[in-house]
Amino acid sequence: MAADEEDEETPDRRPTRKKTAGKSSDTDAGDRTSDRGTERAARRVSAPRAMRYAAEQLQDLLGRAPESVSAVQPTEDGWMADVEVLELERVPTTSSVMASYRVTLDEEGELVSYERTRRYTRGQVGQS
Repeated sequence: MAADEEDEETPDRRPTRKKTAGKSSDTDAGDRTSDRGTERAARRVSAPRAMRYAAEQLQDLLGRAPESVSAVQPTEDGWMADVEVLELERVPTTSSVMASYRVTLDEEGELVSYERTRRYTRGQVGQS
């Protein structure tokens, strides 16, 4: 039930604590750390949160609401996600212009970088 309680306290809040260069003896109430140095792994956000954070932060930067997150994968330093965004709405909707953005997050869910990797029409099937 501890996971449910954590979600209720901070449902859509991104972490604001920045990383420090040295090892810190301080721990957050939500961290599950031990004396064996597992603090780094304890701070990593889950895949569903990484997906949500990637979409939210990209929306803040672009000013456009993401349509979906088509991929998310862990990296050595955090997460990488592909986010699909409607760039230009047209009629019919199958001719609307979509874009795929690759978003890189650190292990705490903060956006580190993003780039547009592809533009395509909504009705297009497969890679081109």
